[in-house]
Amino acid sequence: MRGKNWGGGAKGGRDGRHRRPAGSGRPRLDRGGSPRPGQGGKGDPPPAGLVLLYGWHPVRAALENPARRLRRLYTTENALRRLAEAGVAPKCATEIVRPEAIAQKLSPDAVHQGLLAYADPLPVPALEEIAPGLVLVLDQITDPHNFGAIVRTAAAFAVAAIVTTARHSPEATGVLAKSASGGLEFVPIVLVQNLARAMGELKDRGFLLVCLDEAGEIDLAEAPLRAPLALVIGAEGKGLRQLTRATCEVRARLELPGAIKSLNVSNATALALYVARRALPED
Repeated sequence: MRGKNWGGGAKGGRDGRHRRPAGSGRPRLDRGGSPRPGQGGKGDPPPAGLVLLYGWHPVRAALENPARRLRRLYTTENALRRLAEAGVAPKCATEIVRPEAIAQKLSPDAVHQGLLAYADPLPVPALEEIAPGLVLVLDQITDPHNFGAIVRTAAAFAVAAIVTTARHSPEATGVLAKSASGGLEFVPIVLVQNLARAMGELKDRGFLLVCLDEAGEIDLAEAPLRAPLALVIGAEGKGLRQLTRATCEVRARLELPGAIKSLNVSNATALALYVARRALPED
């Protein structure tokens, strides 16, 4: 049986960083500015050049990351006490507010858990600086929930970097950061103008390019995987673009034994990373 719609895309689902494209100097993670639809922002948008982080895991991870510079923290008394109990000290201007003051800065469905911060973007490596390990290549995954969930999973599986397009990818702020649950602090995301060209550069560096495709010739669990490895995942619904697919050296599928043959793209990515990690030697 063949699984469908992962790598070849996903049907719906939830659970998405904007940086300058690789090749334009050392890119920077995230961008501030007005939120896009679905990315929060009933109240004021972040100040220009800053990103919005809210929720316990994203804000705590940012506070614990020496590379992340926070500019302002809004916290309730309970959340501040919880940070102190966890041994995390605010490292920026901090304002204690009531929960509704934070809620006014976010979309109605945002779960802030008493924490909201504005921060500088994180610096990320250029494409040629990516460590030769396990890398994810995302082909125009646009949903911030899906992208964020993928970032979280990538952090759990020690992915060296995520490579994606400068266009057709969500910004690493608001909903995406919340869905990533702190993962943005651990996985650099490199934006490129031309994904196929970037994949070619990875191939020149010795990366094996393996894409998930519902019509793949081989089950991913049986594919001859090796490090360094780049797993290529297609967008929700439309899947991999033709040139992206053609640039890959191995087109693999996920065998699904059950009645449902499609997976959410973030779930499919998690399964693919699990299979890949079991096949690769430990870093």
